[in-house]
Amino acid sequence: MAIEAFGQTADGETVHRVTLEGGGLTASIMSWGATLQELRLEGHAAPLTLGFPDFASYPAHSQYFGQTPGRHANRIAGGRFTLDGAGYQLECNEGGIHHLHGGTAGTATRLWTLESHGANHAVFSIIDPDGQSGYPGTMRIEAHYELIAGGCMAITYTSVTDRPTLANIAHHSYFNLDGADDILDHELMIAADHYLPVDAELIPTGEIAAVEGTDFDFRDLRPIRREGADGRQVPYDHNFCLSSDREPIRTIALARSIRSGVAMELRTTEAGLQFYTGFKITPSVPGLGGKPYGPCAGFCLETQSWPDSPNHPGFAGAVLRPGEKRVQRTEHVFIRS
Repeated sequence: MAIEAFGQTADGETVHRVTLEGGGLTASIMSWGATLQELRLEGHAAPLTLGFPDFASYPAHSQYFGQTPGRHANRIAGGRFTLDGAGYQLECNEGGIHHLHGGTAGTATRLWTLESHGANHAVFSIIDPDGQSGYPGTMRIEAHYELIAGGCMAITYTSVTDRPTLANIAHHSYFNLDGADDILDHELMIAADHYLPVDAELIPTGEIAAVEGTDFDFRDLRPIRREGADGRQVPYDHNFCLSSDREPIRTIALARSIRSGVAMELRTTEAGLQFYTGFKITPSVPGLGGKPYGPCAGFCLETQSWPDSPNHPGFAGAVLRPGEKRVQRTEHVFIRS
């Protein structure tokens, strides 16, 4: 375990990076955004995640690479929601129309405090104040990273609040299990019978649709690459409905590269999985190891509540009340064949 200064924010605050080792994994995590800056597997040459070698590239070019979006990850239509009869207007930071990932000053783009650490674990915390990006209540969030036996990186988010609010924290790494220029030939299984169709602005339509007979059927392991009716690669950026509410941790997805023999099993407590193929990746600076990143250079499997859930009574929601504690746990288990 090592701690080092990794850069400075525009306000002159020091960004620290802690490097953990355990279970055959090495993970470097920044205090800015509680960001997984780099993840490596023993015996595998390429990094498992996308990132940058320096801090300055993150505020300027990162598309949430390894960051921790909150207080509500994903999209809320029009930035509006009603809770206990009161209406709230959030910052509309996506095209000036919708709210995304907690806003421009959400938890993904602020400094967290390194509370404790050891050789294989680190705990970060942040206070999200009342009114931040329009959210009600002051919320405290902890992010606990741990590397454990069997190639497992476990991430646990714990949230508490002093007023009723929304709490949907997510991990936003882009994974690439073989170092190729794109991830379209990776194979993927998602244990979901339904998904949420979206409109042209990626907002859920309200329908909960069956995956059977569609391009969204990943119930059996298959390549991510899939051409739609227009002959183009299907642009996956959709929520897969794992359950109607949070559950005890269980296996919900498996990704695998035939080329490298590396697989990632995903386990979570959460009700939703946002699968994004990174088709909008466009940084103009090189990533880890000097590698340029283009469209589909990495895929995201974001475990969370369902997007826009405050505006859809039938969606798995994210309401958190005083006296409650929301614990969201996800385990990434890496296997080499």
